Amino acid sequence: MTSAPDTTAALAVQPAVAEALDKWHAMIAAGDLSALPALLHPQAVFRSPMAFKPYLGAPLVSLILGTVVKVFEDFHYHRQLVSVDGLDVVLEFATKVAGRELKGIDMIRFDEQGKIVEFEVMIRPMSGLQVLGDEMARRLAPLLSGQTS
Repeated sequence: MTSAPDTTAALAVQPAVAEALDKWHAMIAAGDLSALPALLHPQAVFRSPMAFKPYLGAPLVSLILGTVVKVFEDFHYHRQLVSVDGLDVVLEFATKVAGRELKGIDMIRFDEQGKIVEFEVMIRPMSGLQVLGDEMARRLAPLLSGQTS
């Protein structure tokens, strides 16, 4: 007979993930993601709340996240959830774009070395997501002309 897992034990990120998260939070607090490439796996994937197809590769993920941090106003995380294996983290946030309030989550998957392998974003409400999408398209369109979404 097997026993049920201990659901009262605190879930914790793996050490390499904890170090990467500390660096991520420091970059967000500074509003400067120039050090982000060092945290990304070369084949990192970004899943946008606006695009059907994911964006592939560390350079593209870095470009998108580096741009959105400049679009967001009064951005702050207020909750963190961790998977049982300590490699997946969900960061809940609140922010504004062009005066519109948004809430969302960043779902981040790390590898055992603490590199981000997948970054997926979900945002609500739809009206705020549309404003964000319009602003991101305006800023990124010239740079992403060869990409499909």
